[in-house]
Amino acid sequence: MTKLTYLGHSCFFLEDEKHRIIFDPFLSGNPLARISPEEIKVEAILLSHGHGDHLGDAINIARSNNALIIAPFELAMFCQKKGASVHPMHIGGSRGFDFGKVKLTIAHHGSAFIDEDITYTGNPCGFVVNFGGKNIYHSGDTGLFMDMKLIGEMNKLDVALIPIGDNFTMGVEDAVKAVEFLNPGVVIPMHFDTFDVIKQDPLKFAEKLKNSKTRAQILKIGESYIL
Repeated sequence: MTKLTYLGHSCFFLEDEKHRIIFDPFLSGNPLARISPEEIKVEAILLSHGHGDHLGDAINIARSNNALIIAPFELAMFCQKKGASVHPMHIGGSRGFDFGKVKLTIAHHGSAFIDEDITYTGNPCGFVVNFGGKNIYHSGDTGLFMDMKLIGEMNKLDVALIPIGDNFTMGVEDAVKAVEFLNPGVVIPMHFDTFDVIKQDPLKFAEKLKNSKTRAQILKIGESYIL
């Protein structure tokens, strides 16, 4: 059984009887998160880009779990310098791991770690992950792009995880078009409501897909979907 659990913002926990991985673990800084980084037990962490609301607690989780961070090259090297075990990849590349296969896709966004300075962390990405025989697409932070159609044509997507928050990423209207391009079995919205500037009603997104072949599955934080 493959189970996908929404932990808030763009963070998802993916598990089956043997393996556990997490995407973009923004937990300790997330005002809506219901789980702490110390509770996370995983073997791999997939990072879409270096912004703080995606890199989040990844380095500490990697250290405490002896887990592998899988990320675009520059971001992986940044994490390695902070003491994490990493596997660097880049867009268009794929790689098999114990838990399944990962392919990096393009994403239209930025990527930098920002504290007193701004550290460039390479190109942002999305992921197509084959896990437990299912294909899960995590788009990362992105605007709408035409190659989503190609991603959908080349991969029979069981689930697509796409942002609807607007301002920094796609909003509802563009996300509906993305679903048309991707043609997944199920779409789960993400990257909304965490901050006031990305407040959205996911029911409006679901309503716009009522005549689509794709089913919209809205998950509350902490809720799971069985693939």
